[in-house]
Amino acid sequence: MAGRNIGVAVDFSPCSKNALRWAAANLAAPGDRLILIHARQGLVPHFNSAGLSHLWERDGSRTHLHESYRSSLELSDPRVSKIYGLAPDREETLEILSRAAAQRGVQVFAKVLWGDPAKKLTEAVHKVPLQWLVVGNRGLSTVKKVLMGSVSTYVVNHAACPVTVVRENMLPSALTTSY
Repeated sequence: MAGRNIGVAVDFSPCSKNALRWAAANLAAPGDRLILIHARQGLVPHFNSAGLSHLWERDGSRTHLHESYRSSLELSDPRVSKIYGLAPDREETLEILSRAAAQRGVQVFAKVLWGDPAKKLTEAVHKVPLQWLVVGNRGLSTVKKVLMGSVSTYVVNHAACPVTVVRENMLPSALTTSY
């Protein structure tokens, strides 16, 4: 059987890191591709090539392979992270990815999308494409969910693939140290 594309929504928060740990421990199998999907609100970065900026606005960044941090176009490169506007404290996420790649035999990729996170994650199911999507649950109160909406609720109701919502209490304490 060919490997699956397993998407994990990340915003570098503790909730998304838990979702990544859960996916690495419970879904990832040898030959699978673990694809971090980072959806950003705001403007697409501008480059010398106007066409590239326009393309990224529609389809997001290129999908970068995370492979022992060799390429200058990888998520671990501070210049690339600055261009994409990724969190400066992404080291813990990179460590989780390295362990998943080494221990589970998966390939790790990253994709940055610009726009409403709920809609972009749902679109990623078709565009990447994904066979499974894992998202964290921030545990918003009922009032905040009504006022702000919930990314995980939207994705569960609109994504055309299985979606797992990882709550903080879904992680055994051993997982927080092993991944």
